[in-house]
Amino acid sequence: MILVKGHQIETFTIGDQDFISLTDIARNKNPHEPKDVVKNWIRNRSTLEFIGLWEKLNNPKFKGVEFDSFLFDSGQHSFTLSPSRWIDQTNAIGIVSKKGHNGGTFAHVDIAFEFASWISSEFKLYLIKEFQRLKKEETKSSKIEWKIQRILSKINYQILTDTIKIKLIPKELNINQINFIYADEADLLNVALFGISAKEWRLQNPNLAGNIRDYSSLEQLVVLSNLESINSIFITQNISQKERLIRLHDIAASQLKSILFNPNLKKLE
Repeated sequence: MILVKGHQIETFTIGDQDFISLTDIARNKNPHEPKDVVKNWIRNRSTLEFIGLWEKLNNPKFKGVEFDSFLFDSGQHSFTLSPSRWIDQTNAIGIVSKKGHNGGTFAHVDIAFEFASWISSEFKLYLIKEFQRLKKEETKSSKIEWKIQRILSKINYQILTDTIKIKLIPKELNINQINFIYADEADLLNVALFGISAKEWRLQNPNLAGNIRDYSSLEQLVVLSNLESINSIFITQNISQKERLIRLHDIAASQLKSILFNPNLKKLE
């Protein structure tokens, strides 16, 4: 949610696309009947041309025939159109109707800014400014979360190396042989999670500094921390490396799916 000239404007995200409440924006013009403001805007020919073009550019399932019918009728004084009718008949994705608490009509930021301009050029500029501030704050927060999770994964890696030292490294090995075992176990997790070894990643990305984990997503780092702990347990259970790789890969896939697609979990990116 953002605050624009004293008005609370709800926002939400679908995938990587941001949506802003047209209903909340409309309250700047008519605080008592904001939905009527939205209806008056969407029935305009210039509005239909804009949102129709947006759908054609972004929505392969957009029903152009139904759109043409709306566009043809838009010149008539008797023509009316609601957001829900627009969505239902054209299969539009740029405008969304939500029911219940914090419901109303929402639109993709491209469309929402256009609507705000129709309301007031001044209001549009304030809206853009506050929305940009919100995205900067989200980016900053995401970076902090990433750094924290990276630290946690390193801590868990220390736990893993302690287990490796106790269970997998014979006392008679030299330092090079010991380092090889550590690297081999680290690569086991790389392959289980990323599907690629550290050496393969470096060959594919010769111009990048750091390692594959420095370029992982927050979700991947969460799963990596879990895998490090789980692998420590597997090692103490004397499970072979081959079997551990299979199990860890399955666990990684399952956990990533849970994080990325569970609607009850907050999006981490």
